[in-house]
Amino acid sequence: MTQTAIVTGSGGLIGSESVIHFVEQGWNVVGVDNDMRARFFGPEASTARMTGWLSQRYRAEFVSEDVDIRDAGAIDRIFGREAARIGLVVHAAAQPSHDWAASDPQTDFGVNANGTLNLLEAARRHCPDAPFIFCSTNKVYGDTPNRLPLVELEERLELPEDHLWHGGIDTTMSIDASTHSLFGVSKAAADLLVQEYGRYFHMPTMCMRGGCLTGPNHAGTRLHGFLSYLMRCTITGRPYTVYGYGGRQVRDNIHAADLVRAFEAFAAAPRVSAVYNLGGGRAANCSVLEAIALCEEIAGRPLEWTLSDEARIGDHRWWISDVSDFERDYPGWTVEHSIATTLREIHEANAEHWSAAR
Repeated sequence: MTQTAIVTGSGGLIGSESVIHFVEQGWNVVGVDNDMRARFFGPEASTARMTGWLSQRYRAEFVSEDVDIRDAGAIDRIFGREAARIGLVVHAAAQPSHDWAASDPQTDFGVNANGTLNLLEAARRHCPDAPFIFCSTNKVYGDTPNRLPLVELEERLELPEDHLWHGGIDTTMSIDASTHSLFGVSKAAADLLVQEYGRYFHMPTMCMRGGCLTGPNHAGTRLHGFLSYLMRCTITGRPYTVYGYGGRQVRDNIHAADLVRAFEAFAAAPRVSAVYNLGGGRAANCSVLEAIALCEEIAGRPLEWTLSDEARIGDHRWWISDVSDFERDYPGWTVEHSIATTLREIHEANAEHWSAAR
């Protein structure tokens, strides 16, 4: 019997990459996506185009369900229908912006926390032995990283080389006594639920606390999708605003394909209540200033950008993930995409479409 993967947020960046990857590996996939991204960020962020493309390309292997993960009954019916075949759950659906969360906290918490609870309950009832992978976030640590003793260099902030976390921040960082943003709180609640279902019910669960997730399928917008939106602005001539820290704030960025390979590794050898910081690490990170320079070089045109002195609440000045725990547990996995490689892929995949829109 061919196994089925349930993928939430299947039209989004990580969801669509998961659909493609697991179908190509011989799985059937049931996608759950009601295009709330268009509600969050407007029509240009819609996942409908990607969902349509997946449905056309994988007619026999992929089924798309237009269901809101806050609808516990609908979620339970999907899991019940597929129960005998479910071999994996990838939960990538979310309200992903801490700026947007402040505009509608109830929707944010409903999607991120209550939606996750609905999925965990459905999995516990119908497929408790199937690995459950949750796309968490480094925002569960709140603004604790901003207390790090950073040094200001010409184009980036950086930790001293002798600091414990110079190679990347690990999961020993506390999530307490910090400002998270409301998005960070809703994701932290979901993160803890996933851990607790793993421990309490002995289910194979993983919280993947990502930094910036990226790739050519990302429908980047002003409030979410840093590298994609930055390249989009460079191509289209749309003005870009850098918020705070002189543009020297640092992010690691992990390509969706690298992330989904990590999902596959965990699915093949799952653990109970696993938690990993999983981003680009030292192999793929950049400041905003460095990313702007790369976008301009790849696109062959300047970006019109301005600097705002007002940083976003709870935003990180510096984040690089320590991925060594995952590499230790899954030694066949490593980050393969650099920032430059990823930006070139984003440009090649979208330049024609974005230029036409301009």
